[in-house]
Amino acid sequence: MPCRVLYLWVCFSFLLEIKLDTLNSKKVNRRSFLKGAALLASIAVVPAVASRQASAAAKASQASMQYQDHPKGKLECSNCIQFVPGKTAKAMGTCKVVEGAIHPQGYCIAYAPKA
Repeated sequence: MPCRVLYLWVCFSFLLEIKLDTLNSKKVNRRSFLKGAALLASIAVVPAVASRQASAAAKASQASMQYQDHPKGKLECSNCIQFVPGKTAKAMGTCKVVEGAIHPQGYCIAYAPKA
């Protein structure tokens, strides 16, 4: 592994030296400079956006959402906009917010009534 890192560093240094020599030998115009700046900015932004999307895609645990297998009065998962029903009306489904299998007559604090 250290040999690979050393090899990559040598290659990068060599390419950087060539690029600097090229830049020194000719005048850099504004268009080239802005393209390079945009490329560097996009390299910095892509990992941040990817990690934010990954954390947004994660569902909350049943315990953190105080999930229960029985309704709270008339409030139950089958009437919630977040609930994704199973194959039948009584089959376990899933939730857009809570992880794991969800009972249609269950309830959690993420309950949002269907319009």
